[in-house]
Amino acid sequence: MNRSDVLIIGAGPTGLVLALWLSKLGIRPRIIDKSSSPGTTSRALAVQARTLELYRQLDLSQAVVQNGHRVGAANFWVKGEPVTRLPLSSIGEGLTPYAFLEIYPQDEHERLLIERLEAFGIRVERTTELEGFEETGDGITARLRLPDGQLEICQSCYLAGCDGARSIVRKTLDTGFPGGTYQQIFYVADVQGSGPAFNGELHVDLDEADFLAVFPLAGEGRARLIGTVRDERAERAETLRFEDVSSRAIEHMKVKVEQLNWFSTYRVHHRVADHFRTGRAFLLGDAAHVHSPAGGQGMNTGIGDAINLAWKLAAVLSGGAQARLLDTYEPERIAFARKLVATTDRVFSFVTAEGRLADLLRTRVAPFLLPKMASLETSREFLFRTVSQITLDYRGMPLSNGVAGHVHGGDRLPWAHDGEGDNFESLKCMGWQVHVYGDTSDEMIAWCNEHHLPLHVFGWRPAFEAAGLGRSGFYLLRPDTYVAIAETCSDPKVIERYFRDHGIRPFFGSP
Repeated sequence: MNRSDVLIIGAGPTGLVLALWLSKLGIRPRIIDKSSSPGTTSRALAVQARTLELYRQLDLSQAVVQNGHRVGAANFWVKGEPVTRLPLSSIGEGLTPYAFLEIYPQDEHERLLIERLEAFGIRVERTTELEGFEETGDGITARLRLPDGQLEICQSCYLAGCDGARSIVRKTLDTGFPGGTYQQIFYVADVQGSGPAFNGELHVDLDEADFLAVFPLAGEGRARLIGTVRDERAERAETLRFEDVSSRAIEHMKVKVEQLNWFSTYRVHHRVADHFRTGRAFLLGDAAHVHSPAGGQGMNTGIGDAINLAWKLAAVLSGGAQARLLDTYEPERIAFARKLVATTDRVFSFVTAEGRLADLLRTRVAPFLLPKMASLETSREFLFRTVSQITLDYRGMPLSNGVAGHVHGGDRLPWAHDGEGDNFESLKCMGWQVHVYGDTSDEMIAWCNEHHLPLHVFGWRPAFEAAGLGRSGFYLLRPDTYVAIAETCSDPKVIERYFRDHGIRPFFGSP
């Protein structure tokens, strides 16, 4: 009987990232997908700054940035004319090494992840479908339908459902998926074209009718059109063609389409599963939460799920932690998913709302307010922090302790950079580590050496104070680079007690 440590159902970005992180940490996953080949008409585009920060751990960030497209600005149109331009090229300057909006289509993204996964000797098993599973003692027994139609019974220690909004894993677990479906029909068109909206920037139409956005892609004259259909056309979504929706883009944003590469329609849901874990089975990505595309959050949130779960599974499977560490996955991720769905729902409802008042707000009030907001550094910073996911935190969660400076346990470690260096360089390591900004005690140095816990001591500089870091305390960082302990003293017994209380015996660095 075939056996694996972790059986991953679904080879979208969430499943692939989970498999990659596990492989890097010395765990051999098995990943299957019912499709015969990777997707070629995917919808997700944005790779947020927090994802790029985490991708440094697998040396993926540079490849994404080099092959993707950095968006210089967002333009808002009313009545056939651009009325506001919001610069984006350095909107998060000083907050992250990736202070911009990066466009990297999901299909290209998946190919990169598959290539990196194959370097670990792991291949996606295609045309292979999960038919059911049950927990049996110390593992999961699953039934797989293979490409030749044969049924395979396999075992794994854990199962990860990364199989999308119609997840068979979620249905097998009988986990509720409350929420709703937006009335609008969405369409996506990948085109080659020309016109003022093909200048490499993002363009959004705020007019009275359907929502429409033009997203730039790498390469001359390439763009992705994303829009809604609300009138009688929505009733025949199954048969809609690009010709049925393209006239509005041509008329309102002066788009000249020279070649249509692909076109599809779909409905958008906003739902969060009641539970992200049942026993040895976990839900991640769209299997756990779906929401509107506002802000480009969906794929990035699924990737965040994968990284959160990967280091915990690796710790447990390698003997570096007790199984109760896995209890922290659901509370940490479900809280963010619920907040995200509520936030994107409000934004999406505003840009797609119907009626005279909604039209007035979009076409008159928004063009007046947006330039003022764009001119304020605080407004730009708030927008970037929210969309980039660098403000995602696990404050108040079981694995998060203390406060030092403005940094709480559970926060993402703030980035501090000046002419003398970058405090994120050591975060490429996938193990536990300690950061000190200022001075530390001989006891701390001796304890970290004895326990092989990497200790990074940075001489105090103004850049650290500006970032909100506390002086001469310490920060214990988790393998996913979030702060586990923020402490003002230099007593290593605080770390010792933390590991003992949580049943963790740290694994250091990558194998």
